[in-house]
Amino acid sequence: MNSERRLASGWADLAGEGRLPRLVLLALGIWLNAADTLVAATIMPSVGRDLGGHAWFGWATAGFLLGAIVAGASAGRMSEVLGLRRAMVVAGITFAVGCLLGALAPDMAWFLAGRLVQGVGAGWVAGLSMVAIAVLFPPRHLARVFACTAAVWGVATLLGPLLGGLFAEAGNWRGVFWLFAGQAIVFCAAAPWLLADTAAPRRGGRVPGRQLAVLAAGVGLVALADIARLPWLKVAMVLLGLAVLAGLLRLDARAPVRLLPLGATDPRTAIGAGYGAMFALMASAMGLTVYAPALLQILHGLSPLWAGYVIAAQAMAWTLAAFAIAGVDGGPAERRCIRTGAALIGVGLLAMMLALPRAPLWAVVSAAAVMGSGFGLSSSLMNRRILGMLEGDDRATGASAFIAVRQSGGAVGAAIAGAAANAVGFGAAPGLASAQAASTWVFATGLPFAALGAWAAWRLTRRS
Repeated sequence: MNSERRLASGWADLAGEGRLPRLVLLALGIWLNAADTLVAATIMPSVGRDLGGHAWFGWATAGFLLGAIVAGASAGRMSEVLGLRRAMVVAGITFAVGCLLGALAPDMAWFLAGRLVQGVGAGWVAGLSMVAIAVLFPPRHLARVFACTAAVWGVATLLGPLLGGLFAEAGNWRGVFWLFAGQAIVFCAAAPWLLADTAAPRRGGRVPGRQLAVLAAGVGLVALADIARLPWLKVAMVLLGLAVLAGLLRLDARAPVRLLPLGATDPRTAIGAGYGAMFALMASAMGLTVYAPALLQILHGLSPLWAGYVIAAQAMAWTLAAFAIAGVDGGPAERRCIRTGAALIGVGLLAMMLALPRAPLWAVVSAAAVMGSGFGLSSSLMNRRILGMLEGDDRATGASAFIAVRQSGGAVGAAIAGAAANAVGFGAAPGLASAQAASTWVFATGLPFAALGAWAAWRLTRRS
């Protein structure tokens, strides 16, 4: 009986009954979001040389992030208003238009506009992919499906910088956007066919415009804080952005049309604790993503490419751990994985803070792998556990919020890490002394988030 049950929920069953082509489509959607960010970051020096405006580099990331978070948060309601099939096509077209604006940009203003449109398209594509996972796959397959999405992120982390570097070295950075526009067109062509039997638009469906406007304001303040020059201004904008986001939770809890599912704005509920854990744990890890490559180049003498691949150890460990626990079928094992994973993120963060300044390189790689393993053990099972608590329309809005909540936490974590780096002089004078100080304080700012995330993960799992 147990062997039959495992077979019914295994990888072979996941690929059956027409699910494999749909899984490939959703993997392409996640790839468009994940790889675009990494490739664009790699080609930005070439963009600056051709279009000018090196001072606007930060705006390319901030604009993309702003568009992606707001669009991702609205994807659930968008699927109700347009239907999942039509919404996917609109999202793919929007992303393709943003890529074309980047490929054809005559100056930096057009390029930045393209990055904003790309962010909106990428946020919709990724958010709608989460909605599709929630409505197209039975609960027994969710952990494996989310493990596959983690694998896509891991592959994007490895191939994204390499792909961007190849185009930059060939002197054809515009080719990157032509390539991604082509992939978006393939996505648009396949979506109507593979999603033909999904739910039609719902009459009377509405979009929570007020909450989206407040979300845009809060995320915009945090994103702009990441590129502010003055340390006090950076801190002030982060605090103001957090206050606006806190106001959003109060507004959404009382709104007739909600942006988040019922209970998501209350940390006392299991659902609210789950979203809080997603936000806080991602915020804790952003010092590694944003500053570790530069710190490794100064403190360990690595090239930019090799520094990036050292950090990729986190993504690879995330993917391997996610596949290792993909067969966990609820119960005590699920609770242990989520709690252990959340704790490992904090352990890895502390190890990184101690190892990066003076320890051997293997210790840095090990710390990054511990953090990645923590995310791999916890993230997909968190997603599945929260989806299991949601009912009706809340499943679509709840699933679309997964990426938006994590990206919002990433924006906050990156801005706070940036404030810490600037406070010790790394932004103004990136030398050996400032790099050693930054390698301590950038990760120290993530420890409170890691502790908060571990506590929230415990609350999420304290009831069966």
